[in-house]
Amino acid sequence: MSNPLAPGSLSGIRALVTGSSRGIGADTVSYLAGAGARVAINFRNKEARALKLAAKLEGEGAEVMTIGADLTDPDSIESLVEQIRAAYGELDILVLNASGGMESGMPEDYAMRLNRDAQVEFLSAMMPLLHRGSRIVFVTSHQAHFIKTVETMPEYLPVALSKRAGEDALRDLIPMLDDAGIEFVVVSGDMIEGTITATLLQRANPGAIEARKEAAGRLYNVSEFAAEIAAAAVEPIPENHTRYVGDVSDFLGA
Repeated sequence: MSNPLAPGSLSGIRALVTGSSRGIGADTVSYLAGAGARVAINFRNKEARALKLAAKLEGEGAEVMTIGADLTDPDSIESLVEQIRAAYGELDILVLNASGGMESGMPEDYAMRLNRDAQVEFLSAMMPLLHRGSRIVFVTSHQAHFIKTVETMPEYLPVALSKRAGEDALRDLIPMLDDAGIEFVVVSGDMIEGTITATLLQRANPGAIEARKEAAGRLYNVSEFAAEIAAAAVEPIPENHTRYVGDVSDFLGA
């Protein structure tokens, strides 16, 4: 998919995308960098992929950096903040893309720890680097955003509940962010074909993706959804601070 942002339109902009060594985060980084932004690629344990992405973007003339950090580890977050401060001074765009909860071998509370607690703690740590006019983008799914009113697959329930809890906790900060002149928008998308989550869901519940595609008419792929996230970082914020990507009629009862 072509970049939704015009070349040079983000010249001078400094951005960080969490969980961006692969998938949606990596494509979001690519769009932002392609528009001229200086972008930090964050990874937890996929350093090789992050370095490969950085080399590709640098070869295209972009200015990028890679930062390894586990958002559930306070020391790791502190190190990331200091690296951003040293390289950029401040941030103009912060995309909260990193999430999880379906990984095997994790503690029972891992989804809530990552998708709610870590998001709030990370934003709190990043606040000194944000300024009036900065934009925060929180990435979620329809299945999580609407979990209070629409059931989801049992396999996804812990993620959906924790993602919605994270969204609610961040939304509670909007008055404080408004006072600081910092903009906040949620990007909610349907199931995205080609993501790790979709693959795990399909493995646990064969036919789930096909069923959702049939119900929705179509599903966005990774690059299409990333393009919407990149656009959300610069376009006017919709009503209720929420940008919906894909059909929501099933979730709204239409």
